[in-house]
Amino acid sequence: MLDISTGKIVRVIFLSREYGPESTQLADYISGMNVDEQVSLVALMWVGRETYSADEFAEAKETARVEATAPTEQYLSGIPGLAGYLEDGLEALGIDVADAEDHM
Repeated sequence: MLDISTGKIVRVIFLSREYGPESTQLADYISGMNVDEQVSLVALMWVGRETYSADEFAEAKETARVEATAPTEQYLSGIPGLAGYLEDGLEALGIDVADAEDHM
């Protein structure tokens, strides 16, 4: 399933909302993640924007790993709806976003 903690995803959502997806703060945070965390983050965003279904999450992760051509922080910085897509992805996977946000 997810190779990234819900807390880290919530932090990405917060930074994206607070500073914008193209912000240095968000790029620095994402670039500090390991490859598995970055792959899960991209796959989760794809599920949130309905490129993949929740049932196809493993396939989305594999595609994110194989097709990565740019640093993840650069790729995600070009997605204006990033925070919403990540929230939608968490919900699709059955993870309560509000509960996770409350712990931040």
